[in-house]
Parts: sequence; structure tokens; C-alpha cells
Amino acid sequence: MNHASAATGIDIEADLARCAAGDEAALRRIYDAEAGRMLGVALRLLRRRALAEEAVHDAFVQVWRAARSFDPSRGNGRTWIYAILRHRALNILRDETRSDLSADPVGEEVASDEEDPETVVARLSDADALKRCLQGLEPRRRSAIVLAYVHGLSHGELAGRLSIPLGTIKAWIRRGLLSLKECLG
Repeated sequence: MNHASAATGIDIEADLARCAAGDEAALRRIYDAEAGRMLGVALRLLRRRALAEEAVHDAFVQVWRAARSFDPSRGNGRTWIYAILRHRALNILRDETRSDLSADPVGEEVASDEEDPETVVARLSDADALKRCLQGLEPRRRSAIVLAYVHGLSHGELAGRLSIPLGTIKAWIRRGLLSLKECLG
């Protein structure tokens, strides 16, 4: 089953097979051919550019990681890629809905939008283990975590605000949370 894209001339199924073998150039070809349309789909679902960009980024990470699981006998590559995007966008929507619905008085009491992350950390009780653990993190990573979890910024919004690539922000948050968990445990 060979589905070359009429618009781009790429063979998505062949490039997915190459991705499964670790060929980064194949992922780049798929990205170049599909990212614009994928962003449009994600924007229609999520209605916020930062969230749509996050969904597209996450979808391509998943395409890279799961390329081995693509089975051309079950459908074409483009359908598979867009299913991954749709699934990720719906998960983001679900997460956003949950955070919009959850009343978090602690977050509202701790920080206003004008406060910088360091002020928020400084206001935590001196005896608080969380403050101690947060202060053990590198300052820029600590700021990213505080902006995400106290101010509620998405990864995409953090990347824009801090002028740092989205993948780096995600890695900082993930590693920072692991460090905090280890410190608090």
C-alpha cells in the first residue's frame, strides 16, 4: 500500500518505515509535508495557537516513538498521523477543561499574575519542604515549574514567554518534577 502525497510527492508509509529504523530525515520529510495542515487541524480543535503547536509537537514525538507500530495493512500513514494528532489534541482539551473547572484556592492565594516565580517561591513557608526542594532547582527551571503550576501556563505559553524551545520547556518541567518528587520523597 503506497500512498504518495499528491501535494508533496512524499511516500508517508515508506517514511514511517524509515522512522521506525531511526531515520530522522524521514521524520523531517513528514513534518515538512504535514505540519502546516496538522497545525490547522489542531487550531480548529483547540482554538489556541500555543496549545495547537503543543499538540503538533507532541504528535510528531509520538510518531517518532511509535513508528514501529504503524501497520500499513490497517490504514494509510496520513490517517495514522492525524489520528495521533487528534488524540493528543483531545487530551489537551480534556486537561484544559479539567483545569478550568477545578477550583484551586491555593493557587489563587499564592500568586497573582503580576508576581514573578521567585516571589512566589519566597512566600512559601520557610519550614515548607516544597520551598526547600524548589530552591534546589536551577533558577530558570524553577521559574518554568512555578509558571506552569502556580500561574497555569501551558508548555507552549511557557516557551513563548521564556523564549525557549518547546521541547526544552517540556524536558525542564519533566526533570524538575522528577527532582521535586525525589526531594520530597
